[in-house]
Amino acid sequence: MAVSRVFWDTNLFIYLLEERTHAEQVSLLRRRMIERGDELLTSALTLGELLVKPLEEGNEVLGRHYQQAIAEGATIVPFDVKAAPRFAQIRQDRSIRAPDAIQLACASSAGVNLFITNDDRLSRKQVPGIDLVQALDKALS
Repeated sequence: MAVSRVFWDTNLFIYLLEERTHAEQVSLLRRRMIERGDELLTSALTLGELLVKPLEEGNEVLGRHYQQAIAEGATIVPFDVKAAPRFAQIRQDRSIRAPDAIQLACASSAGVNLFITNDDRLSRKQVPGIDLVQALDKALS
């Protein structure tokens, strides 16, 4: 079965947009997703986290570029009343930090097949509403 709904954690967008370590891997992953017709999802939290650097630098052009890139390439899932109870359930595991729990809750409420992160701690978690939580390097194998 081909994966069709894929949620990216913030770090993947940072690698890709800021051309950091792993940018090539993330670019390859995105090309494969496009070839398969997969839908890319992320949360509003991701967008907020991505805008920190442009705001710190006072770079409105970069901020608009990030917003446009995310809006054109991904479905942005809100942290809303549907995600809040899922957040509470996930957050019972105190090893999961609140921002990570928000990401997982948004993905869970959207019902994704795959949640990709580069946070190994998260890649070992099982979350209802997410078929598989996987690390970036495993998603490429």
